[in-house]
Amino acid sequence: MNLAKLLVVTAFLFAFALTTMAIDKKSFGKTQDGREIFLYTLQNKNGMEVTISNFGGDVISIKVPDREGKVADVALAFDTVADYEKQGPYFGAIVGRYANRIAGGKFTLDGKEYQVPRNDGPNALHGGIKGFDKKVWDAKESSDAAGQHLHLHYVSKDGEEGFPGNLATDVTYTLGDNNELKISYSATTDKDTVLNISNHTYFNLKGQGQGDILQHQIMINADRFTPVDAHLIPTGELKPVAGGPFDLRTPVAIGAHIGDSDEQLKLARGYDHNWVLNGGGEFGLAAKVIEPTTGRVLEVLTDQPGVQFYTGNFLDGTAKGKGSVYNYRNGFCLETQHFPDSPNHPKFPTTELKAGQKFQSTTIFRFSTDKKANK
Repeated sequence: MNLAKLLVVTAFLFAFALTTMAIDKKSFGKTQDGREIFLYTLQNKNGMEVTISNFGGDVISIKVPDREGKVADVALAFDTVADYEKQGPYFGAIVGRYANRIAGGKFTLDGKEYQVPRNDGPNALHGGIKGFDKKVWDAKESSDAAGQHLHLHYVSKDGEEGFPGNLATDVTYTLGDNNELKISYSATTDKDTVLNISNHTYFNLKGQGQGDILQHQIMINADRFTPVDAHLIPTGELKPVAGGPFDLRTPVAIGAHIGDSDEQLKLARGYDHNWVLNGGGEFGLAAKVIEPTTGRVLEVLTDQPGVQFYTGNFLDGTAKGKGSVYNYRNGFCLETQHFPDSPNHPKFPTTELKAGQKFQSTTIFRFSTDKKANK
């Protein structure tokens, strides 16, 4: 065999070995009711690793290199299942049935009013007291040419947390060799219901535990956002971002305007708002974040109509994990979604899922490095 053929065969065998590499699985402990929980670590040929728990579908770690090749974990997380069982900041979780807020925990569907738990002052938040983030998901692993996959499945029964319909939900995490973490969502119901599902990972591209995120440079592909009232419920207005601190259409440091004397920033203690993406639900780039000292870059692509940009305004040092104390603005979230409180705003994109219909959505977190970022 000549050298050229040998190199081709070697490359093929190496690629085959990577695609067939077993996903690492280990115990994460047990829930209060005695169910064993596992951690699944997906990895690619570039040394990127993502660890996910089947409790809440939590993203526990995301290890990616900087411009010099130094690997760091860029996801905030807890150390134990017991920490995740408590009400907390939703580190890395699948949130639903209804991600974000519903005013008063009430909505009307097919002429019937539903009341769901109010777990955020007067509002329902992220699916209630025991939303998707507090559930044990059935897990199955697989690998193929597209990468390594963790398939999660959960059936939310009719009436759970007050929501109608038996809702069968599937979430698949895929890590490919392009350093993309792909999240594929699908769901079906046997009764008309509302659905808004997202992932609530907190990122710090310097590395988790490495201080605040105010120097990260962010771009959000949106000309409008949804202003909120004192309870962080959308007013119904789709307000242009031009000329104010919510204009993130070109990269700007997160901390550049977060302290401006803007009523919306004061209400939310910073950024905690939904941006109306310009794609209108067509798959495309929603946001891009660059961390200038490490050169790490995160791009968020989605087919959802909105993204919630949250700057860790309620982190206060009480949450701890991985040897770190998570203080004010030590992480940011980019939660792809439909708009908050959509069931009570007929002009917003609908979150109704009809019996027999299938909901499908995809979000990608793409990681890379910027060699030109300021060192």
